[in-house]
Amino acid sequence: MVARLYWGRALRDFGDGFVAVLLPVYLAALGLGAFEIGLVATAALLGSAAMTLGIGWLGARHDTARLLVVAAVLMVATGLVFAGANAFPVFLFVAFAGTVNPSAGSVSIFVPLEHAVLSRSVPDERRTASFAAYSLVGALAGALGGFAAATPDLMAWAGVSQLAAIRGMFVLYAALGVGAALLYRVVPTAAGVGQTKGAPLGPSRRIVLKLAGLFSIDAFAGGFAVQSLLALWLFERFGLSLIQAGFFFLWSGVLAAFSYPVASWLAARIGLVNTMVFTHIPSSLCLIGAALVPNLDLALALLLVRSALSQMDVPTRSSYVMAVVTPPERAAAASVTSVPRSLAAAASPALAGALYATGLTAWPFIACGALKIAYDLLLLWTFRHVRPPEEQPGR
Repeated sequence: MVARLYWGRALRDFGDGFVAVLLPVYLAALGLGAFEIGLVATAALLGSAAMTLGIGWLGARHDTARLLVVAAVLMVATGLVFAGANAFPVFLFVAFAGTVNPSAGSVSIFVPLEHAVLSRSVPDERRTASFAAYSLVGALAGALGGFAAATPDLMAWAGVSQLAAIRGMFVLYAALGVGAALLYRVVPTAAGVGQTKGAPLGPSRRIVLKLAGLFSIDAFAGGFAVQSLLALWLFERFGLSLIQAGFFFLWSGVLAAFSYPVASWLAARIGLVNTMVFTHIPSSLCLIGAALVPNLDLALALLLVRSALSQMDVPTRSSYVMAVVTPPERAAAASVTSVPRSLAAAASPALAGALYATGLTAWPFIACGALKIAYDLLLLWTFRHVRPPEEQPGR
């Protein structure tokens, strides 16, 4: 079952990897400006938030495998409509109602369901390592997807126009959704699903709401530097081609991927919260530095260092949320902590697009870094004494 989840995530993160890079290029080729591209990213994140909230409520009452299959079918429809659309209102609607992911990260309606299945499949002692492996698989697939974003430029050598090639990549995204649906069809259901009564969140409500509030600060900050906008910044400030950007996002993703097992190793020694905080702060400083330096090589170097550090909080955060709630609340907790992240992240891409359109191209990244540092300090102060089971004395 765990292997099927890993393969399912690999397929959809591969698709998210190239879509996040190609989305601004595709929309710009169809005549959309930076502000409109930011609005499409905002719509995608808002839609993800709404659907994630619904998934959290349904996940306590319905077959997890069926919900995962429904989400995969939605991925298929999203790819096909994006491949054939031309009008801004259509892109805006499908971004909201579909699965397109401008951040190429863990903002997804799949996440609460996969987290609940994974956490019930392993013991406490292996939970963080399992989430690290889950994140590693997704990040490597996303890195390969980012590299695959160079495909339209490569196909130009064969006489295929860039626009036609990008449309073909969205068809590939739909095909990956078909593969994910086939994998999710065989995920078994947990005992008792469909029998839950009342609110999915119970005794852990208070701690979950505190985490959700803090995570929303982090996500709002991250929305200023989603991968689509970062790609747009690299294209326009430094004139990167799709091939060059593909190489950069490949190595960026590889560095992020191999930081996950390091995060698991580190968490076993200094704790989950400390790992989240003390790897995140340096990565934010690197992002601020990259926004300010005038040299491409130095900017890319700082961004690569950031990639090696910024995602170490992903498996540790997921593991921590699953650890501090009761097992029946896990799907709801994953949803409730994800929804504010998506809502908060949805506001900032449009703001970043507006700043970018006025010529303040460095400010979105400076704002991202500063807000993330503030979040890290608040998280450390609020949860320094709330320990998961494996960190309790005597374990």
